[in-house]
Amino acid sequence: MEVVGQAVDGADAVEKASKLEPDVVLMDIKMPTLDGIEATRQIVQAVPGVRVLILTTFETDSQVIQALKAGASGFVLKDSSVAAIISSIIAVMSGERVMASAVANRVLEMLTGTATPNEFYDGMTNREIEILKLLATGVPNKQIAYRLKISEKTVRNHVSNMYEKLGIYDRSQAVLYAVKKGLVEV
Repeated sequence: MEVVGQAVDGADAVEKASKLEPDVVLMDIKMPTLDGIEATRQIVQAVPGVRVLILTTFETDSQVIQALKAGASGFVLKDSSVAAIISSIIAVMSGERVMASAVANRVLEMLTGTATPNEFYDGMTNREIEILKLLATGVPNKQIAYRLKISEKTVRNHVSNMYEKLGIYDRSQAVLYAVKKGLVEV
C-alpha cells in the first residue's frame, strides 16, 4: 500500500484524485472549501473506478446517507485501529462495501424505522422539523407564526436553533437539507 497524495481540503482532494487517479481515497466529511460529501460526488464522477472510503466520527445520520448517495464505498471510524483501516482499504479496493458496525447499525435503524425522527433529523425537535418544512416551501416567518399559532419571535428562535444544530447559515441551505431529507418535494 502506498500513499500517493494528501489534500488540504475537499477541492484539493478532487484535483489530486483527478490527477493521481488513486485506487482508494480516504475522505473526511468536514473540510473547508468543499465538504467530503460533495468532494466524493465529484471524484466518483471524474475518476472512473476510484473507491472512496469515508473516515468519520459518525456525527450525523444524514451525512451517512448523503455520502452513500454521493458514491462512497464505505465508512470507517476515525478511532479505528490501523489494521482495521488497512483492511477496509483493501476491501473497498477489491470492490466490497465496508461499514463500521456502529454506522451499519444506525443505517439499519433508519431504514427499518427504529430510529426516532429526532435522531434521524440531526437532533431537531418536531416543532423545528415542522417549521423547516414550511420554511423550505417558501413560507415567510410571519406566515409560519400565524399558521402554527406562535409568535414570530418564537419562529425566529426555532430557526436559529435549527441552523445551529444543522451547521447551516441561511434559508437556501435549510431548503437543501429539507430536500435531501425528503421533507419537501422538488
